[in-house]
Amino acid sequence: MIKKLLLTLFLTTSAMSFSQTKTLEKLSAAPNPFTISTNITFNANNVSKITLNVRNVLGKIVFKKEYTTKIGKNSIAFYKDDLATGIYIYSIRDKKEIISKRFVIK
Repeated sequence: MIKKLLLTLFLTTSAMSFSQTKTLEKLSAAPNPFTISTNITFNANNVSKITLNVRNVLGKIVFKKEYTTKIGKNSIAFYKDDLATGIYIYSIRDKKEIISKRFVIK
């Protein structure tokens, strides 16, 4: 009986630790590739401060800015400004997680 109780307690605790919900989801950029600007969109489950980073293929941060999210769909207009053509990795980060994807500047 005690073994069953301990097993149930263990499984419940394990399930709770693995069922963490993501705070940021569905990251995308459109259009991609782009020549002048693109819209970076994502969903947020709560209001929080995020940081948008853009890195070149060597890993150097070429753009960094903080934003405040709203609950639901969020959109950030990104302009290439003086960035050269090529592949870049963009990421958004809050206190709990970071998600990244890539875009191409033509």
